[in-house]
Amino acid sequence: MTQHSGILLSTAYFAPIRYFSKLAVYPEIYLEQHENFIKQTYRNRTTILGANGPVSLIVPVEKGREQKIMIKDLRIAYDEEWQRNHWRTIFSAYNSSPFFEYYADDMEPFFRKKYDFLFDFNLKITETLIEILELDVELKLTADFEQIPDTCLNFREQISPKTHRISHDPHFIAQPYTQVFSEKFGFLPDLSILDLLFNEGPSAHSLLEECFQVKNSDQ
Repeated sequence: MTQHSGILLSTAYFAPIRYFSKLAVYPEIYLEQHENFIKQTYRNRTTILGANGPVSLIVPVEKGREQKIMIKDLRIAYDEEWQRNHWRTIFSAYNSSPFFEYYADDMEPFFRKKYDFLFDFNLKITETLIEILELDVELKLTADFEQIPDTCLNFREQISPKTHRISHDPHFIAQPYTQVFSEKFGFLPDLSILDLLFNEGPSAHSLLEECFQVKNSDQ
């Protein structure tokens, strides 16, 4: 463990493995609910591995007149049947994975029930995955923007699908595992937590911990 006991993260839709590796080791997690929504981030998208390569699944959000809207107030758009399309894509990608049938009943409800707000939707997903993965972590919501405890690392912008915005993270090293399409694409690191869960099942917890690297200077 590092000298920091907590970490500040943005909300995320079926967050990537690096995100969950933080949940696996930090006992205190703060989720930012007062920032303005930022497009093209994991706040409303996730990346899974399909038969033709990586696939981005994006949750559409309502576009208001205000360009800036607080993330906790951002509404999900249902003009398109994105929930059905997301689940069909996930089913197609992982129905042959070792643990898909085991966890499908826990995941499918998120693609049937309509949530009003993106933040609430993501929070319920993350809490469900924390329970499934048996992670000993407490989620806290920020009381105000920019109020970051001294013992807390700020990772709101550090975990991003935009390669040029992914800063060096000395505490994360992706650990390989067998993926459905490994023979075709080789190992692709840091996909959605769904990829790890459906492929590794109960072993996912220990693999998340192995991804977290402690440096000598942190001890």
